[in-house]
Amino acid sequence: MRITQGTFSFLPNLTDEQIKKQIEYCLSKGWAVGIEYTDDPHPRNTYWEMFGLPMFDLRDAAGIMQELDSCLRTFPNHYVRVTAFDASRGVESVVLAFIVNRPKEEPGFRLVRQEGPGRTVRYSIESYAVQAKPEGARY
Repeated sequence: MRITQGTFSFLPNLTDEQIKKQIEYCLSKGWAVGIEYTDDPHPRNTYWEMFGLPMFDLRDAAGIMQELDSCLRTFPNHYVRVTAFDASRGVESVVLAFIVNRPKEEPGFRLVRQEGPGRTVRYSIESYAVQAKPEGARY
C-alpha cells in the first residue's frame, strides 16, 4: 500500500534534484520551509513531528537540503515530508506539502466495523503501524 498524502503522492518518489527544485520554488514565493517526520501517517494525523524549527530565515535551497539529509539519516525508516508555510497574512498556513521519504514497507490501514444500538454501523480506519506486532506480521 502506498500512502497518498500531500502533493505529488501519486507520482513515483522524487529525486534529490526534483526535491531541490520544489524547495527553490517555495523559496521564490517567500514561503518558509519545514521538515516533518512520522511513523504513523494516519489521514487524521496532520501534525507530524518537526525536525527542527521551520526555516523562516533560510533562503538557500542547499541549506534546506542539508537539513533534509540530516533528517533522512536520523529517521531512515519513517515518513518524511517537506512543508511550506505562507506567513504573509500573519498566520502560518501550509501551502505545499510533499513526502520525500517512505519506509521500505508501508504498513497500511484496515477498516474497522463497529455495530451500535439498533442498526447503527460505524466505520473507522486504524493504522497497522500502531499495533504491537512487528513489521511483516501485522496483516
